[in-house]
Amino acid sequence: MEARPLAPWQQQRLDAALAAWRAGRLGHAQLLCGPEAIGKRAVAEALTARLLCEAAPALPACGECRSCRLLAAGSHPDFRLVTFEVNENTDKLRRELVVEQVRALSGSMQMTAQRGGAQVVLIDPADALNTAAANALLKTLEEPAPNRFLLLLSAEPQRLPATIRSRCQRLELALPPRAEALAWLEAGGHAPARAAEALEAAAGHPGLADAWLRGGGLALREATLKEWAAVARGIASPLTTGQHWFAEPETAPLRLRFVADATLALARAAAGAPAPLGLTPPGDLDKLARWFDSLNRLRQQLAAPLRHELALAGLLAEWRALMATTETRR
Repeated sequence: MEARPLAPWQQQRLDAALAAWRAGRLGHAQLLCGPEAIGKRAVAEALTARLLCEAAPALPACGECRSCRLLAAGSHPDFRLVTFEVNENTDKLRRELVVEQVRALSGSMQMTAQRGGAQVVLIDPADALNTAAANALLKTLEEPAPNRFLLLLSAEPQRLPATIRSRCQRLELALPPRAEALAWLEAGGHAPARAAEALEAAAGHPGLADAWLRGGGLALREATLKEWAAVARGIASPLTTGQHWFAEPETAPLRLRFVADATLALARAAAGAPAPLGLTPPGDLDKLARWFDSLNRLRQQLAAPLRHELALAGLLAEWRALMATTETRR
């Protein structure tokens, strides 16, 4: 299946990077940042293809030269992808990028390019570098070599050490205007009404809206928020709800995201916006903020071997108590 063309906001960032490259102003390290699913990887891959292509620099990546064919086949000797790898001791995918991976790429970048052109390393996600790996990468950044390019992808660039961020050119992908996002969703085959609904649920994020439309995310959101409201009203058990949500680990992070987003909507409702789910915004916004922070900490801990359903049950019990306090005040 042919890859979908870049979205307008992705193409704009690619064009800016290529203009800098052709003018000799593209730095050896690029930090591509922006929200998850906004298209950072697509831009990085398109930039990589052009940097490695053997066609004249004024042209787009041709897709036909030997270099382009090698890249498409995943066997280009001058391209390296650094991402999560399987831990040989546990046979499970690591949750961080480790120092051995960075040392290997540093060694390869010191060698002559086998195709005689550029060398490109793509690190995704760069914010998953552990401390030792980040320190090792810093040494590579401090010793740039001609025609060597590091592309760092991150949805949370603030997690990267300042010493790394300061040595990268920043290429940021932001959420596009609503009309542009809707047009892109409709061009992708989504009905206008559903596209608008998904975009609203995703707070203007077209990449998430597209993923939810294709993967049943909107139906999961509706079910999750109904169950959350049932807990708040005392109809559903926090423990039963927590166990139900974590019975399917692949959807649990998305459920927590939906609840976190709705919690923010409740906070906005306290300032005059419509409240979600027909709920009255809690009068104690400090408690609501603390509950939101606890929820996000749980989202970040999902990789750890904990009884998440029990932790969530405790949070939902706190939510029920918070909403009960609100009802008492009315």
